[in-house]
Amino acid sequence: MPDFPWPAGAATGLGSLPGTDIAEAQRLVLGELPDLPHLAELPERGPGADIIGRGAGLLVDLPVQLYAGQWQVARRPGADLRRAADFWERDLDQVTEQCDGYAGVLKLQAAGPWTLAGSIDLPIGGRVLRDRGAVRDLTDSLAEGLRRHVAEVRKRVPRASVLLQLDEPMLPAVVAGRVRTESGLSAYPAVEHADAAAAVRAVVEAAGAPVVVHCCAADVPLDVVRDANAAGVALDLSLLSDLDPLGEALDAGLGLFAGAVATRPSGGRAPTSVQVADRVRTLWTRLGFPVGRLAAQVVVTPACGLAGAPDRYVRAVLAACRDAGRRLAEV
Repeated sequence: MPDFPWPAGAATGLGSLPGTDIAEAQRLVLGELPDLPHLAELPERGPGADIIGRGAGLLVDLPVQLYAGQWQVARRPGADLRRAADFWERDLDQVTEQCDGYAGVLKLQAAGPWTLAGSIDLPIGGRVLRDRGAVRDLTDSLAEGLRRHVAEVRKRVPRASVLLQLDEPMLPAVVAGRVRTESGLSAYPAVEHADAAAAVRAVVEAAGAPVVVHCCAADVPLDVVRDANAAGVALDLSLLSDLDPLGEALDAGLGLFAGAVATRPSGGRAPTSVQVADRVRTLWTRLGFPVGRLAAQVVVTPACGLAGAPDRYVRAVLAACRDAGRRLAEV
């Protein structure tokens, strides 16, 4: 079994949290998820704090802007990018301050190349996804931006080990040819799995840190994730239908960030850590793997981001994930 770049029995969040106070959000993460904290994301702050705006803020020599509520490639940097850069600076300042002396694994998140390509418009209209050359330019720009981003975090928190999460919610639609054009009457052509993997792999290789690909959609193309040389995949367990591809991927050494807790309360309360641990353990048993591998290969997480959840539920979910991870490590 390979060594995984996270501690055994760990739990983490997938990025987004409710509210607009980054200092408070980062304190929550460090308090509830001490074994594998992540950089908090607060999309409620508005444009530039959303997944696409934050990703666009990392692009190098590829400026974007908001036009009629849609991110698009721009001629030069403007106010929208300055706002995104300001959010990043505030976030990193809080990490620098609150992670002073921290010596564990620290997870960062950023949109992946296919989600950006399927969400950002070209100046002439249509998504970047329509133009292979534009996709290549965006991928190269993102790869360089993430290399710089990881290096900056390492400089600010020198004793930490960085883990990068690439958010790719659009990946299944991209490889299945389901990304709709502006008219809604047709879809962009499907991207071959080999080409999809090559773009993600370019970012993985440039990042200089282990990468987990996160996709909270159904039918995640696990072959793409494996061929991109990712260290792990983050999935919503409630969306799994066919376990065979997941079993093959895990058997080949891919780590699993198991999204085991719903992002919205059901019945008014979060599940207990016992319930969360049992859910993950049951999946592992169904896959036929030895229990001894579970705590090392699997990280417990919420099903997706928690930006829309009530504050009390968020804290309960993170605590349940943390304690569930520790329970799995006791076996």
